[in-house]
Amino acid sequence: MTRPFYRSLYVQVLAGIVLGVVVGVVWPDKGAAMKPLGDGFIKLIKMLIAPIVFATITVGIARMGAMRDVGRIGIRTLLYFEAVSTLALVIGLVVVNILQPGRGLHVDPTAAVPAAASGAAPIGTVDFLLNIIPVTVVDGFVRGDILQVLVVSLLFGVALLMQGDRARMLVSAIEQLSHTLFVMVGMIMRLAPIGAFGAMAFTVGRYGVGSLLSLGKLMAGVYLTCLLFIIIVLGSILRLIGLRLVPFLRYIGEEILIVLGTSSSESALPRLMLKMEQLGCSKPVVGLVIPTGYSFNLDGTSIYMTMAAVFVAQASGVQLSMREQLSILAILLLTSKGAAGVTGSGFITLAATLAAVPSIPPAGLALLVGVDRFMSEARAITNLIGNAVATVVIARWDDALDLAHARRVLAGNQPDHIAPLPEAVAPAPR
Repeated sequence: MTRPFYRSLYVQVLAGIVLGVVVGVVWPDKGAAMKPLGDGFIKLIKMLIAPIVFATITVGIARMGAMRDVGRIGIRTLLYFEAVSTLALVIGLVVVNILQPGRGLHVDPTAAVPAAASGAAPIGTVDFLLNIIPVTVVDGFVRGDILQVLVVSLLFGVALLMQGDRARMLVSAIEQLSHTLFVMVGMIMRLAPIGAFGAMAFTVGRYGVGSLLSLGKLMAGVYLTCLLFIIIVLGSILRLIGLRLVPFLRYIGEEILIVLGTSSSESALPRLMLKMEQLGCSKPVVGLVIPTGYSFNLDGTSIYMTMAAVFVAQASGVQLSMREQLSILAILLLTSKGAAGVTGSGFITLAATLAAVPSIPPAGLALLVGVDRFMSEARAITNLIGNAVATVVIARWDDALDLAHARRVLAGNQPDHIAPLPEAVAPAPR
């Protein structure tokens, strides 16, 4: 029996977004007051991300059967991430030079620097690598630092793998914990329409629509570039492995809407992991690729940061040479990898990047304070789709994707709905 359309999470989230926009336009003050609804939903999801990442990666590695499988998948994943995110950075750089959205704004280089940028500092390679190592085993879990959780999870999973049958009971217990966490996700996702409503009402009510006109060219450029990246680059990658983009986007449509409403790709991480397993990707690949991708494969953030960095220079009247633009690109190759672990993500990481480029006055960042929130949807959705595509690519590369099953699911011949029930949520052991 077909469910009524209004019970679909897709429809409910879309309705929440539309109502949020209406409230923000008609009653701006009341819309701005809805911010706690969006913040609360994101916090509920984020509190589960670290334990889910730990349980998924640990069980995935422990069930691989050989150490060489861990290394093989890890190396292939990082190679793919580096290639695609670098391409995203280059595309953003090309588009911003063609559109030149900052030309003619004439920002005063002596203006006040945004508070969010005042404490930013360049991120060196050594500091970046040292920050991945937690102070204690639980430090990354306490602070929600996914990179540190990844390190602990990898070490724990490898340790279980080395013990073999002696660790079987512990692996089963962690796997059951993973299933329980996903049941909790199903419960929390019932609140997604409320979270989307609150986030959109706050955004429109707080910043308004008219205030965006002067910076519309940059925003349009970011959205257009992300759209072209998804259609041309990610679409071509999917076609190379035998899948089509439109059915793939339709399959993860609910997750895209959740991200659209909350402007946080992390809000859909647990559901995305389940969807990729149901699509036919093996559990070890999903467990390694998606959590790692949220730190190392931020395609949308890469596009945004190259465009925003050059935009600030253009708005400040600074003519960047090709050498300076390539140096920005080189810096972003490192700093963009840590964007997901920073509160305020793109904006603060951008400030840290510009701090390493003396020719660009940091006062130009003030231009982005009001509109950064409006561009976060584009980069968050691109990040989500990029990581979903990366998962099927790595699974296909590692012969860990049931391609025939994936095509049936994308064609609608297999159930793809994730119900918040234990029997529907818990994937079968592999």
